[in-house]
Amino acid sequence: MRPGPAIRRLFGPLEAPVTDLYRAFFVNLGEQVRQLRQWAPAAAEILEIGCGEGAVCRLLLREFPAARVTGIDVTPRVGRLFRGDASRVRFACATTAELAEERPAAFDLVLACDVLHHVPWPEHTSLLRDAARLLAPGGALVVKDWEPIPNLGHRLCELSDRYLTGDDVRYGWCGHFAGLLESVLGAGSVRDQVRVRPWPNNFMILARPAA
Repeated sequence: MRPGPAIRRLFGPLEAPVTDLYRAFFVNLGEQVRQLRQWAPAAAEILEIGCGEGAVCRLLLREFPAARVTGIDVTPRVGRLFRGDASRVRFACATTAELAEERPAAFDLVLACDVLHHVPWPEHTSLLRDAARLLAPGGALVVKDWEPIPNLGHRLCELSDRYLTGDDVRYGWCGHFAGLLESVLGAGSVRDQVRVRPWPNNFMILARPAA
């Protein structure tokens, strides 16, 4: 059983701001989404894989004012805490494989934000292959995740992930995921890598299918 949702509901109407404060301790989402804007300024159709309850989707709508955003997750609570322009966002309880069948080559920007360390490692390649199928021609695939750099941030992150989600999380290094992206999208597909404050554990990788 995952205690996280029950704990968060105890905050009642303060759940959303408390959740935002908690998340801000680990990652600056504003900085993260501004970097996405630099990498894919013309993105009109954006997909967030593993969007949870909608925090990043809200910021995507703000940073990409002309875009439409789709958020998918396997949780039935997908998009539950989203507050924003509902006419520009769609949430679905779906897998990448299901969406790739429904909307292949539909998205200019596909984002997997802090998802892969929750996904069993044998499934990473198939998830990224599905993500590649969802990319429109010239589209960008971005992986953001958390490295196991031994510091206070990592100790707290691992405790939180394991206790609140109940998942058997496994963290990996940026170089591993960059290599995995190149194995899926082709040699030379990784175009840039950055770190996101406040912890050096946060990394983002930009990839585009090799020509």
